Amino acid sequence: MNFKLAALVATMSAVVLSAPATAADYVIDTQNAHASIVFKVSHLGFSWIIGRFDKFSGTFSFDDKNPDASNVKVEIDTTSVDTNLALRDKHLRGADLLDTDAFPTATFESTAVKSAGANKATITGKLTLHGVTKEITIDAEHVGGGKDPWGGYRDGFTGTAKITLADFGILRDLGPATKDVDLRLNIEGVRKP
Repeated sequence: MNFKLAALVATMSAVVLSAPATAADYVIDTQNAHASIVFKVSHLGFSWIIGRFDKFSGTFSFDDKNPDASNVKVEIDTTSVDTNLALRDKHLRGADLLDTDAFPTATFESTAVKSAGANKATITGKLTLHGVTKEITIDAEHVGGGKDPWGGYRDGFTGTAKITLADFGILRDLGPATKDVDLRLNIEGVRKP
């Protein structure tokens, strides 16, 4: 009888230990400004304009034992574009650029995550901007994770991507040096209980 019980316990332990770990779910910490979406675009090929979107939200799932099972979803309020110059920001919100009256929201949702070396991954997903949805690739890096001073658990990432404005129906000619926009994403998430 004891032998049968021991065999049953061993079998159950093997099943539990062999079960795949599930990814933890996180909320991006925008409330305390521990995340940012920043962009850089050339000004006539002479200098760089740096801007950001002040309002966005999102979630992600992450399992450090199986990063390829991760996913991310972000929603951006395009009306919150901020380049530190009100007149330029008004122009960016206008009909010939972001057209935020018609398209007040941009979204990104990952479709695949592939490991690319230690703490690195390539995230493929659908970006919807200016009413157009296109696949983009983000080169991402896991910055770190652990317990925070408030009793929670956090994980942080950074990522870069390049988009071409015309791909998203933004056709205003700003010169050949201004066709592409570089994005930098700094994402810190708080693990859900």
